[in-house]
Amino acid sequence: MRRPLVGALATLLLTGAGTATAVAAPSAPAPAPAPAKSTAKAVDFAGTVALSNCSGSLIRLPSSADNDPALVLTNGHCLETGMPGPGDVVVDQPSSRTFSLLNSTAGKAGTLRASKVAYATMTDTDVTLYQLNSTYAQIKKNYRIDALNLSTDRPAAGTAIKVVSGYWKKIYSCNVDGFVHELHEGDWVWKDSLRYTPSCNTIGGTSGSPVVDVNTGKVVAVNNTGNENGERCTENNPCEVDENGNVTVRKGINYAEQTYGIAKCITKGNRVDLSLDGCALPKP
Repeated sequence: MRRPLVGALATLLLTGAGTATAVAAPSAPAPAPAPAKSTAKAVDFAGTVALSNCSGSLIRLPSSADNDPALVLTNGHCLETGMPGPGDVVVDQPSSRTFSLLNSTAGKAGTLRASKVAYATMTDTDVTLYQLNSTYAQIKKNYRIDALNLSTDRPAAGTAIKVVSGYWKKIYSCNVDGFVHELHEGDWVWKDSLRYTPSCNTIGGTSGSPVVDVNTGKVVAVNNTGNENGERCTENNPCEVDENGNVTVRKGINYAEQTYGIAKCITKGNRVDLSLDGCALPKP
């Protein structure tokens, strides 16, 4: 997991997935058609946030209204109460966590405060959604910052993306290299993860950064991990496991968790409702 202090992480156990292991060299960047200048979106820091140990973003869904309590998206392993264990799901947990809201040039526009953890898990995906004590309209009035829009579309291989870290105030540029059936790291398993081409060489502290589609300007994933040392399925060394159980290790390659399915779990008032038709997020 991409966090700034390795000592803050619990020691993770090796997972014994599959029987065959392949060590893959970093793949070359996937070619992507250059978007038309009239449709490409400028990607900057506006709407991103810095946490005490991670990055994140102020997001809104297609169903979100201006007067709804705003949401912040980051990783499950960035949760202030500690990383959820395999199978754990946190819903409606009180929180007063604060976030530094950034403007387009990575300056601090203001401080946002959570009212609760609306949802968090590290099972199948690696996500936390914080509900804030302010609305989108209030944030716009006070700080002149709009939330980032969460895409409801699955990204395609080759898509040009940017990973925007509020913690480090740094933007990484690359492409979607492909998708991973299962990504194993320690005791955790993430499904249908997004793999970057090598130029997104994210580091600790970039956990929770929004992954933005350059063509649409929308968030398509949340940055969460990378293989640092070439180890197999260990802490900070995730491995890829295919449908047949074969394991591939890609040293130096980094990953994100797709977010297009989140919208199917959000109802009126920006409320998380895991019983909605089509909602595939793990339930408690």
